[in-house]
Amino acid sequence: MKAIFCQIKCELTKAFDVAAYLVDNFPETAEVYSTSGTYDLLAKFELPDERSYGEFVTKKLQTVPGIRDTYSIVAFKFRWNPEPKPEFEPRAEDMTGRVRKA
Repeated sequence: MKAIFCQIKCELTKAFDVAAYLVDNFPETAEVYSTSGTYDLLAKFELPDERSYGEFVTKKLQTVPGIRDTYSIVAFKFRWNPEPKPEFEPRAEDMTGRVRKA
């Protein structure tokens, strides 16, 4: 698996809807965060290989209702530290408080 991080700019009032859509509909979604600044969301996607990046972003991610713009960052080394620190254990709920399906 290869990781790609995407900053996502959403239409006004649509950030939580977009985040929920990514979690519910894209199995590639590993994490989604709401952020301050130019972009509204930061999402991490796990893809099978480098060749699938462009197709995923242009044919899948950029077609999500409510997304206005994306900025993609490819991670060269995946899982730098595979052992999560206890104070940063991942939570199983999204920003709306719903528990994510496994």
